[in-house]
Amino acid sequence: MNQELENAAENQKANNNGSLLIGTSLALASMILIPAFAMRLGLGASLTGALRMAMMKASSQAIRG
Repeated sequence: MNQELENAAENQKANNNGSLLIGTSLALASMILIPAFAMRLGLGASLTGALRMAMMKASSQAIRG
């Protein structure tokens, strides 16, 4: 029983690390990559802001699991 609990705890940690990594990378993309690509493509500020908000929402949901 204790072994099963330890394995479940280790699996939960691994899942948390993966979701944290995905969430962090989406946040990084929304803060740095989206504005850079938008400037390069000539997108407007409102569209860039909408893309950033969408990426931040996805980041938040990824971290929550």
